[in-house]
Amino acid sequence: MKTRKAALYGMLTALALLMSYVEAQVPAFFAVPGMKLGLVNIVVLAALYLLGPQAALVISLLRVFLAAAMFGNGMSLYFSAAGALLSGLVMILLKLKFHRVTVSIAGGIAHNIGQILVAMIVMETGMVAWYLVALWFSGLASGALIGILGNELVKRLEGPVTRFMKGDESL
Repeated sequence: MKTRKAALYGMLTALALLMSYVEAQVPAFFAVPGMKLGLVNIVVLAALYLLGPQAALVISLLRVFLAAAMFGNGMSLYFSAAGALLSGLVMILLKLKFHRVTVSIAGGIAHNIGQILVAMIVMETGMVAWYLVALWFSGLASGALIGILGNELVKRLEGPVTRFMKGDESL
């Protein structure tokens, strides 16, 4: 069981890292600098519902550290870690009461809040909080899209992941 769990953690972490890389290659086409779709959250949402809260946090934070080491920098590590941690905690808290799309939207908005908090510390000003207005709408829109995709992924993977964890080789 431990080997299967480690294999799933590894595959989902690799997939999250790949999504992070793909998203980093997409030119900023949004009107608001720094705005991203949050493709990684498809994987985190799937991990949350398929493997549980601990898996979601571990996979999310592993991806943050690996991405920063591979194609980021120290500052990107702080911003990404704060966003991922706050987003993960919010999604865990809301998981039992709300639909996956709502959980994803809340996670997207929380991610933006985490990053703004780091920006406020780094820049030593609260004025950057005004940026949350634009990021709130982007978190809402991207969180909904990611939630829809993540919900579909979870529905399709629930059976195969359950069978895999039980040792059924007929996937």
